[in-house]
Amino acid sequence: MNRKIQADGFVVDQKLVDFIETKTDKLTTFFDKIIDIDVKLKTDSHQKIKDKVVHMLCHIPGNNLFVESTAKTFEEATDEAVEDLKRQIKRKKEIALGKTASGSSEAIQDRDWEDYDD
Repeated sequence: MNRKIQADGFVVDQKLVDFIETKTDKLTTFFDKIIDIDVKLKTDSHQKIKDKVVHMLCHIPGNNLFVESTAKTFEEATDEAVEDLKRQIKRKKEIALGKTASGSSEAIQDRDWEDYDD
């Protein structure tokens, strides 16, 4: 999995980069086919209490998942964003598994077998 971390208007500390890498690496335990994750860090000057914003764009086969989180620190915002991504990944997997597991049986059940004459 590739990661691209960008910051708007400031230099990212290596400690923060390591934190983000550690948190995003854990996402592969839920879905191992993640292609890459783009992380954008910025400060929001409009809000006084919550002024750190993290945008994450996760590229998986067939979809792009996006989350945005705002908190007092980048670490808190990263935690929230990773949790949101985890939920989205789980939901996508459940939908994909549900379609493949029940798709063929639903097609058979939907047929009106009385229409077929032997």
